[in-house]
Amino acid sequence: MSFKLTYLSSFSNTGPMDGSTPARQRATEDVWLDAAYEVLTESGVEAVKIMPLAKRLGLTRTGFYWHFRDRDALLEAMIRRWEDRNTGNLVARCEAYADSICEAMFNLFDCWLDEGLFDARLDLAIRNWARNDAALQARLDRADTRRIEAVAAMFRRFGVSAAQAEVRSLTVIYTQIGYISMQIAEDRPARLARMPDYVEVFTGQVPTETEIARFLARHAEA
Repeated sequence: MSFKLTYLSSFSNTGPMDGSTPARQRATEDVWLDAAYEVLTESGVEAVKIMPLAKRLGLTRTGFYWHFRDRDALLEAMIRRWEDRNTGNLVARCEAYADSICEAMFNLFDCWLDEGLFDARLDLAIRNWARNDAALQARLDRADTRRIEAVAAMFRRFGVSAAQAEVRSLTVIYTQIGYISMQIAEDRPARLARMPDYVEVFTGQVPTETEIARFLARHAEA
C-alpha cells in the first residue's frame, strides 16, 4: 500500500501523463516578462531572479524554462521589448503623416503621454542598468542615436537645414531624457496645457488652433 501511494504521488507531482503542462506552469512568456518588468523598474536588474519571480507569480520554476533558456534569455527579452516599444514607436511617430512640423512634433509628443507607445519607467530602468553593463550601454547609445536621427529626419522633411535639424533633435531627445531621469511628477492636464508651448520652443513655429485641438482631443480623458 505504501509503495502504491508513493508511486501515485510521483505522477501527481510531475503533471499529467499525456505530456501536457499543468496550467500553473503554462503561463505565457508575457506573464514572466511583465513580472520581470515590475521588479526591474521597482528594484533594478540585480533583483530580477527566477525563483523570486516564480514565487511572485505563484508558479513553479519549471514553468519559467518552458519560455526562457535561463535568466540571461529573460533579460535579453526585456531589452528587446524596450527597443521595440520605446525606440520603435518613437521612430514610427516621427515618420507619421503630418501637414506641418508642428503637427509632426505633436505626433512625437504622443509618446510622452501614452505609455503604450513609450514607457518612461522602463527607459529609466534600462539607463540605470546600463551604467554597470557595457554591452547594454552600447545598445542604449545606438538606440539614442536612432532616436536622434529620426527626430532630425522629421525636421528635415519640413525644410529645416541639416545643421538646425541636428541641434533641434538633440534638444528634443536630451530634454526628454532629463525629464525621465529627474522622474518629474507632473499633473497630466498641466503637462498637456504646456505642450503647445513646447512645440513652439522646439520648432520655432506657433501651432495652429486646429493642430492643438486635434492633439488634445486624442489625449482627452475617457
